[in-house]
Amino acid sequence: MNYYSIGQAAEKFGITESALRYYEKKGLLPLMERDEAGRRIFSENQMALFETVLCLKNTNMPISKIKQYIEWVVEGDSTIEQRLSMMEKHKKAVLAEISLMTVSIKRIDYKISRYLDAIQKNDLLREAENDVQILT
Repeated sequence: MNYYSIGQAAEKFGITESALRYYEKKGLLPLMERDEAGRRIFSENQMALFETVLCLKNTNMPISKIKQYIEWVVEGDSTIEQRLSMMEKHKKAVLAEISLMTVSIKRIDYKISRYLDAIQKNDLLREAENDVQILT
């Protein structure tokens, strides 16, 4: 099995080493292994699990719920139904947020269009004023 240093893991996930330490302190990196010098090392299994942690975090699952999920993972197959239920509920929440964001981006696009139109009208007005000044 391959192992990764904290620096390698941080680089792979695009986060800082201190962020990884934070997640460990919050209980989101269970059963952390260490090398002979006491430095954290990440197994491939831990990397895969942490990828899930980041996915959940990036989709706005609270740290407390992610921690519950990790505890269930550590408990094993007896918690599969709880994990499934949690993922189904979270998926619904994520889809609702995507829907809201889709509606919101349309409003933002509308405002951008209005501002671009206003700038263009101001530019045309300035050009017309300059033309009048040249003629006078």
